[in-house]
Amino acid sequence: MGQERKFSEVPVEKLRWRCPPESLPFETTTEIKPCMEIIGQDRALKAIRLGLELDSLGYNIFIVGLVGTGRNTTIKCLLEEIDKTGKIPDDLCYVNNFKDPDQPHCICLPAGKGKVFKKEMEDLIESLKKNIPLVFESEDYQKQRRELVEKHREREKGMVKEFETRAKKEGFAVVQVQVGPFTRPDVVPMVAGNAMPLEQLENLVDQGQYPKESFELLKTKYSQLATDMEQVLKETRKVEKLIQEELSTLDKTAISHLVQGAIGDIKDKYPLPKIHNYLDEAKENILGTPARFQPKPETPQVPIPGLVLPSQPDAFTEFQVNVLVDNSETKGGPVIIETSPTYRNLFGTIERNVDRMGGMWKTDFTKIKSGSFLRANGGYLVLNALDVFIEPGVWIALKRTLRNRTMEMQSFDPFYLFASSALKPEPIDIKVKVVMIGDAYIYETLYAVDEDFKKIFKVKADFDTVMERKDETQLKYAAFIRKICNDEKLLPFDRSGAAAVIEYGVRLAGRQKKLSTEFHRVTDILREASYWARKDGSSAVTEKHVDQAITEKIYRKKMIEEKIQEMIDEGTILIDSDGSRVGQVNGLSVYDLGEYAFGKPSRITAQTSMGKAGIINIEREADLSGRTHNKGVLILAGYLRGKFAQDKPLTLTASICFEQSYGGIDGDSASSTEVYAILSSLAEVPIRQEVAVTGSVNQNGEIQPIGGVNQKIEGFFDVCKARGLNGTQGVMIPHQNTGDLMLRKDVVEAVSQGKFHIYPVKTIDQGIEILTGVPAGEKNPDGSYPEGSVNFRVNKKLLDLARSMKGFEGAEEKKV
Repeated sequence: MGQERKFSEVPVEKLRWRCPPESLPFETTTEIKPCMEIIGQDRALKAIRLGLELDSLGYNIFIVGLVGTGRNTTIKCLLEEIDKTGKIPDDLCYVNNFKDPDQPHCICLPAGKGKVFKKEMEDLIESLKKNIPLVFESEDYQKQRRELVEKHREREKGMVKEFETRAKKEGFAVVQVQVGPFTRPDVVPMVAGNAMPLEQLENLVDQGQYPKESFELLKTKYSQLATDMEQVLKETRKVEKLIQEELSTLDKTAISHLVQGAIGDIKDKYPLPKIHNYLDEAKENILGTPARFQPKPETPQVPIPGLVLPSQPDAFTEFQVNVLVDNSETKGGPVIIETSPTYRNLFGTIERNVDRMGGMWKTDFTKIKSGSFLRANGGYLVLNALDVFIEPGVWIALKRTLRNRTMEMQSFDPFYLFASSALKPEPIDIKVKVVMIGDAYIYETLYAVDEDFKKIFKVKADFDTVMERKDETQLKYAAFIRKICNDEKLLPFDRSGAAAVIEYGVRLAGRQKKLSTEFHRVTDILREASYWARKDGSSAVTEKHVDQAITEKIYRKKMIEEKIQEMIDEGTILIDSDGSRVGQVNGLSVYDLGEYAFGKPSRITAQTSMGKAGIINIEREADLSGRTHNKGVLILAGYLRGKFAQDKPLTLTASICFEQSYGGIDGDSASSTEVYAILSSLAEVPIRQEVAVTGSVNQNGEIQPIGGVNQKIEGFFDVCKARGLNGTQGVMIPHQNTGDLMLRKDVVEAVSQGKFHIYPVKTIDQGIEILTGVPAGEKNPDGSYPEGSVNFRVNKKLLDLARSMKGFEGAEEKKV
């Protein structure tokens, strides 16, 4: 064991950063103020403030970051600050367009005035419905109406009487003739004092009972009288039309002062040109159709069992005011957070009703309904990007609205189940600041493929997952703990408990100099630690309870890890943790289950022989290798060529395999491990199996940092611990990863007792010495390596393979 200890190891104090409880200036978190600010997102905060305060076109905000980094909380806090000082936007109303009902007018009124105007119009109609009938029932109006009608009726009667007198003088009488369901006047000759139709008289002529000459004379007179009668009827129709016109004028004159006064009162309250134009149109419509205000006799309907008849349509719907957005209760600029951005919820719709007969769909301006976009007009709208893109039609409409700064109300019917409405309401000018929350993938995709996106979302706010670990940020962490304890009624944390939480934040960040800003994960630990403290009967949460919360959380998720460990313990998965083997190394892999990741060793083997195939990646040949892993294999081939093939051809066939791996493999963190296996196979030098390896390599043989270093070390440690720690076991890691170490306390304790070792490695040569106990050997000026070194043996083996290959090929040529 003494031989292994000569190699440089990571100092125990660097294996885990410790937050000294005494460095925190409080006994419990009840002594400090709760955190009321956003922690660790200065870059994002500056971007969001710029976007919120800049009114120029296109400065909407796209927030990028992982779930739990405070995206929603941040935007809510900032919008609450701005909301208090923001201007209250106008109410939005739609009213009827009396000249073209298919194009309703939009009217903007000061906040709270929309529903007042609606009530004014309702009161106006109710007043007219009550007062106009009184005017029509008044004695003065009835007298004028009678006089007007009687005047024209006398003239009409005079024309009819004159015609009847002339017809009688000519021997004809005016009678009413039935024609289908109607009657019409006609003239018939008088024969022997009786009215006799010409057809009957013609029969008498045919029978010789009436003189033919007299009949012919009557026919001539009949033609002339019929023509004169048509003229008289035409004149009477003109009189009837004149009566209706003069009655209409009388009606209009009779109620004009009433209507003018009522509408004038409303005009005085709303000195807006658009409202004045609307009221003028309404006045003309009322004066043009006064009959609708007269009460109509109700005809009782015979009820039919089981049949519910729809109600009669309102005759005064066109005078209603449709208040789309009522800001009477709004304080400051509106802030709308739309959690379900369907087209209808976001942009509103135009509803349809079936007519009374059930035959067709009908709509009008009163069926226009607003969505959250209009309710946010003059303020801020917060959306989830993924929700926007999965809802049909929403993204296209959102782009169009933000680009043009106007909204056109319309129904969305992607499947054409209903006939589209002819209603085309007047577009509404909008001023909405949209804040969309998503991830980096959505942002980058849209920026690359959608030209409009970069024009309408000019502000990108990046939320980081980590922040610098300083005394200031550690105190903010403690203040955050206090805030959560207050908000959720958790037990207070003493300084040891707060220190343990800060250490957990460092572990999540993956760097000793960083703290995690994924506060949803930190908050979960706070809740669970408080739970365990209550179970323990403690009045405050201590380090023990935080550690228990972390341990229990991991236990709930580590079933797969335990199953794999069982297979290793039983020998189903072959892993050696002692002894030495040629061409065999324990590599380290991370299994990422999404919510939980853990490390476990994997046996990596290499077989070398004479040939020209180079490095054969068995995983790639079996379609189990990812692109990054393939790249790592190509890099290690470059390393071998650069180091050993400068004075001879590399006539080598080497196969590399992750043994007992049946799923996909990716990443280059095992590339150095694969180099060690190949060097061991070529030099025929056994590798210590009690040392596991991780780290990628470049073509110069330098070890490069990798991810998941803590999980990898702990994974091999658990395997060794299960079999018994013997003091020789350990892990080789890239030296750059030393600053990432935040190992479990039991691993740190084992290292401090000399039962486990962590070796920081910079080069392949340094690593091969640790694994084999044989010097790697530095190249001499003449290009050779010290005899007995690993590099000497490898170089000699490659030279022998090259010569053997040349001899073999020469012998084959002679045979041919």
